[in-house]
Amino acid sequence: MPTPTNRTPVRVARGTYTNLNTNKADIQEGEICYATDEDKLYVKEGSNLVDASTTDISGKADLADPTFTGVPAAPTASSGTNTTQIATTAFVTTEISDKADLAGPTFTGVPAAPTAAVSTNTTQVATTAFVVAEIADEVGTTVQAFDADTAKTDVAQTFTAAQRGTITALTDGATITPDFATSNFFSVVLGGNRTIANPTNITAGQGGAIFIVQDATGSRTAAWGSAWDFAGGTAPTLTTDADAVDRVDYVVRSATSIHAVYTGNYS
Repeated sequence: MPTPTNRTPVRVARGTYTNLNTNKADIQEGEICYATDEDKLYVKEGSNLVDASTTDISGKADLADPTFTGVPAAPTASSGTNTTQIATTAFVTTEISDKADLAGPTFTGVPAAPTAAVSTNTTQVATTAFVVAEIADEVGTTVQAFDADTAKTDVAQTFTAAQRGTITALTDGATITPDFATSNFFSVVLGGNRTIANPTNITAGQGGAIFIVQDATGSRTAAWGSAWDFAGGTAPTLTTDADAVDRVDYVVRSATSIHAVYTGNYS
């Protein structure tokens, strides 16, 4: 497009910025002036010269990675929104209202969790699958499996097979003290004259027997603790032949009384 031939020249006040600013009273409101030393255009606004060549953006946010100050606001997304839209505090508050607290949560519905491996012994949540698998793993090993023939201690029992008690060997010594918590039946070989002391763990109702055997020397005697009650109040005299076997049967009447019956000279 050619330069118009009919044009009106526009004259702009020119000078250094200092000169223009000193004499700005002579510049009209809205008049444009040119600072030759700065190569900038200024506009007379009120009583000041305003730089017309740039726009102040220092208070604006960058599009990329802005850092806001104050209390920025934004539209609140609807509950359940899962996009790149900005989340306001109102949105977050609504979203977490349906979440469980870390401390002492109360779940509803049918909560689910990962199932731990069998024998796990930690604070991990146990699922129903873990419990079922753990019971199956333990039954028959650390936990007795169900058996309809298992005897109970609080009901009358009818046994259909023989029941046997272990005969526990007592340690020979000057004083022999049976522990009634370990067995019902005991045996001892006397290596000298002995005292059969009051047993430990005496419980009323327990019964059993003690087999008393002479050693190869024989002639061993036995005295008895105060809890042993023999008929007529007289302790028995043992058979003193070498290797002779006697037996004392007993029933505990109380913690201080053991009824005892002696029979001797067994082969």
